[in-house]
Amino acid sequence: MAIEDAMVDGMTDVLSQLRERARRRNARIVLPEAGDARTAAARQLIEQQGLGEVIWIEDPAKDPRLDEVAAHVLIQRKHKGITAEQARELAVQPLVFGAGLIATGHADCGVSGAAHSTADVIRAGLTCLGTAPSTPLVSSMFLLIRADEVLSFADAGVVPDPSAEQLVHIANATACNHRTFTGAEPRVAFLSFSTHGSAAHPRVDKMRTAYEQFHTAHPDVVCDGELQFDAAYLTDVAQRKCPESPLAGNANVFVFPDLDAGNIAYKLAERLAGFEAYGPILQGFRGPWLDLSRGCSAEDIAGVATIASAMLANTD
Repeated sequence: MAIEDAMVDGMTDVLSQLRERARRRNARIVLPEAGDARTAAARQLIEQQGLGEVIWIEDPAKDPRLDEVAAHVLIQRKHKGITAEQARELAVQPLVFGAGLIATGHADCGVSGAAHSTADVIRAGLTCLGTAPSTPLVSSMFLLIRADEVLSFADAGVVPDPSAEQLVHIANATACNHRTFTGAEPRVAFLSFSTHGSAAHPRVDKMRTAYEQFHTAHPDVVCDGELQFDAAYLTDVAQRKCPESPLAGNANVFVFPDLDAGNIAYKLAERLAGFEAYGPILQGFRGPWLDLSRGCSAEDIAGVATIASAMLANTD
């Protein structure tokens, strides 16, 4: 569902607030897939609605900024032993050029993936932007909205089987973005099939370790683990299963043990529980560089551009 549609339906004011913030920020948003008709229509929507200034890429090979982007790619990939010619060959690829414009300061954020795979989008981001100082990991989150309820699920789109250490980075990135998108303080649950030792298994140990490491690194964030979903989400269940939990059944950020669990969970929430799902929202790059479903509409692209603009608050 597009952000525009959700607003018309009066589903929530979270999305309208993101749009208003995008208008105030007026970010420079690069859309590298100029050859896609939906992207062209999204450009028109973004400009008509005042959501930002679109940086339009038609032919990187003829763009006066190509030399600067190619030089940046060469610096970024020199540890791979690439030549200047190879760096230029990479730089003329629309996605790499788009990410390069962010890295060199010609754009603030970018949206791509209408005509490319998620792997292509991530590869371009890693080539030009690299990961943020706070994390060595690119992951994703989904924003789930139902009426005035907003939840964040991670990782449901990128990392197949994260280690405990990777889960800490995923949780931190998602908590920061949840705060940015909603204005609410994150309450982070590390999910398992066990609640506070009700089962014994190495996978339970992984989630408990992730929680402990996260709590040590981010003592200001309310969190708990390992928890079953009902103990993290329902106050009455939490009172029975884990009455000492600081979350008290009121988690809003849910960290899943692996991609299977996260991906299945967000689809169940979307299809059976009436949530609208927005994502995968890529996180962990040095600048907002977001992915699209290849089945997206022009309205979806404009909506993701709005989210990308909001993420700039994390880099201010």
